[in-house]
Amino acid sequence: MRMRQWSRDLAMGVRFAFSGGREGWVRALLTAVGVGLGVALLLLTTALPSALDVRSQREEARLDYTYDFTPRPAADNTLVVSDVDTTYRDQDVRGRLMQPEGARAPLPPGLAKFPAPGDMVVSPALKELLASDAGELLRQRLPYRITGTIAERGLIGSQELAYYAGAADLASRIDPPNVARISAFGDPNPSPDSTDPVLVLLILVVFVVLLMPVGVFIAAAVRFGGERRDRRLAALRLVGSDSRMVRRIAAGEAAAGAALGLLFGTVFFLIGREIAGSAEAFGVSVFPSYLNPTPALAALVAVAVPAAAVLVTLFALRGVVIEPLGVVRTARPARRRLWWRLLLPVAGLAMLYPMLGQGRDDGTFNEYLVTGGVLLLLVGITALLPWAVEAVVARLGAGGLSWQLAVRRLQLSSGSAARMVNGIAVAVAGAIALQMLFAGVESDYSKDTGQDLTRAQMQVEVPVGTPAARVTGDLTRTKGVRRVVSMSEGFVGARRKDPEVTVQLTVGDCAALREVATLPSCREGDAFAINGSEGDSDTSGLAEAGRTLYLDPAYTGEKGNASFAWPVPRDLKRAGAHKDPAGAERGGFLITSAALPAKATAQLRSQVYVSLDPAVPLAHEYVRNTVARIDPLIDPMTWTETERSERFTSIRTGLFVGAACVLALIGASLLVSQLEQLRDRKRLLSALVAFGTRRRTLSLSVLWQTAIPIALGLLLAGAVGLTLGATLLKMTGTTVSVDWASVLAMTGFGAAVVLLVTLLSLPPLLRLMRPDGLRTE
Repeated sequence: MRMRQWSRDLAMGVRFAFSGGREGWVRALLTAVGVGLGVALLLLTTALPSALDVRSQREEARLDYTYDFTPRPAADNTLVVSDVDTTYRDQDVRGRLMQPEGARAPLPPGLAKFPAPGDMVVSPALKELLASDAGELLRQRLPYRITGTIAERGLIGSQELAYYAGAADLASRIDPPNVARISAFGDPNPSPDSTDPVLVLLILVVFVVLLMPVGVFIAAAVRFGGERRDRRLAALRLVGSDSRMVRRIAAGEAAAGAALGLLFGTVFFLIGREIAGSAEAFGVSVFPSYLNPTPALAALVAVAVPAAAVLVTLFALRGVVIEPLGVVRTARPARRRLWWRLLLPVAGLAMLYPMLGQGRDDGTFNEYLVTGGVLLLLVGITALLPWAVEAVVARLGAGGLSWQLAVRRLQLSSGSAARMVNGIAVAVAGAIALQMLFAGVESDYSKDTGQDLTRAQMQVEVPVGTPAARVTGDLTRTKGVRRVVSMSEGFVGARRKDPEVTVQLTVGDCAALREVATLPSCREGDAFAINGSEGDSDTSGLAEAGRTLYLDPAYTGEKGNASFAWPVPRDLKRAGAHKDPAGAERGGFLITSAALPAKATAQLRSQVYVSLDPAVPLAHEYVRNTVARIDPLIDPMTWTETERSERFTSIRTGLFVGAACVLALIGASLLVSQLEQLRDRKRLLSALVAFGTRRRTLSLSVLWQTAIPIALGLLLAGAVGLTLGATLLKMTGTTVSVDWASVLAMTGFGAAVVLLVTLLSLPPLLRLMRPDGLRTE
């Protein structure tokens, strides 16, 4: 009997959610859109692990590197493949040259057949780029005929730029790992990744920080139209329903709105899933088929959202007395108590406290304590903000008419105002904490390359057999190149085979040698021994006049070049050591080009340092095109001052992608919330306009009603974010420091979102401020 009564009450709540004419449908639609936006992002988040796993699997399936430096013999099932990756306008282009050596040569994933020499198979995104005006310079670098496209299973993302081209002369240039002979694609010896506790901590905090605002917005969305709902419940009390019955009816109404929100969220997710197939964020793209939520996580979302909606509704009704003659909420409510609200952040800090100073040397961080501690700190914002808004607006004094209207409205409904900005405050607090954590540990995952960008911006490593003079000459005539410095490098030892020690040998003209050492004087034919180089104690023992040294001596078990004998000149000069453009301090001998026969120089590997003209915006692309014409296997390096760990960079990229999605959700949900509040006050606004209140005054009052809570929310978010960030840095064993520019930037982003939402809500506000809004039917 009781179950039947409960089911009737819940069913009545479901009917109320979709009845009431246009008013009821608008209320249900607003709730469904608000909940649906949150559900869509939750489904997207549950699909991320699957998407990352698929990307990883496809990347591993097409691996073609081998670190076996003893080339295997050619066979019917072997393929010679060369890595010819390049960069175009800061976009990575994956390229491979291939030469099958038999009918059973392994075919790369995504290809139906091998391209013939001079042909290439490209990804859809690369095909589109090459066909556009933006791809003009890249077309010059890839002089192959397009004969097909790479299928989805051969790519890791829809916007990936990749190609496979046929070649005819790769077998003679095998040099693992860049040019290798393989019999299968994939990693033959996969090794498990070692887990870095700090990176695991970063991942945990990123997920909590990104998902927490979503939960806050869903909780706020299910309370849309709360005042009208309570008036309907009061009418039910008038016709005989008891307080428990009306709460069950309210629970049914909330569950119905949440269920409709699940439907909307699924539609939004499917639409976003298709859009993701043509979008790229921070260099990451996916195929729609990647974004399949894990069934268990999707089921959890389907159960948790309606359950949370019911719990939030019942929690909201705990302080509302619904009587037959009205809702006792318009009277002055009891002041909010502070003590229990402080318990949440204090409990969060208590959970994180045992891990302070742990760093990465004392094992992994407890994932449950980390997740629970961060959650409690962020939830503490949602508990403290209503108290802060109430305490502040109660003390706000007189001002202009728009100010008084805003303050009075906030004093009557400070809880609604706080709910609207809770999500922004949580997102900003989490962003501040993460920014502090990333900035604090960044130095552990990035290192200074030592490259001097004032002397060169690109480096070209010329392989043995390619004339360095040709590379230098062509680059000197390239558009955007200001200066080119070329030098050849090798080693010399005291014996032709198996010498005990070898020292470095650098060959170039006087201008090039001055880039790597301090010379007393220099003219063609001179030779120098470097003094004072760090870690070089062998040069002085070999620099004996008349002694014969051997260029690139061979070692037992290795295939070496024919060593060339070089007698140390009697007029050997001394040079002082200093760093070369790449940041290395060289030792050994320096020889001008005229002091060594051309036959010996041809055995050396050359380095070319290129200085670019900053006034030419695409100078890097012109250099890459020139080098590709000379030899497509040469990959010019673009210099940077620092380089980061790939895993650290990928986590940071994931944060940026997730933050962009959360910010979009924040903006959309805030707009829906703002429109719901304006719709709820339509009659009041119309009455004020009818009595002669200027529209500008009402518009300013709406702005003040948004600005005051958001200012308090951002201040609270800053305090909690700094506290959480300092705690996380202490956990990683990093010195606590605050990047105030980033803190202000995060706060500014939150304020900008609210300002944009307020501006977008002004046109509907002006439409609502019409005297005919007082008309009723």
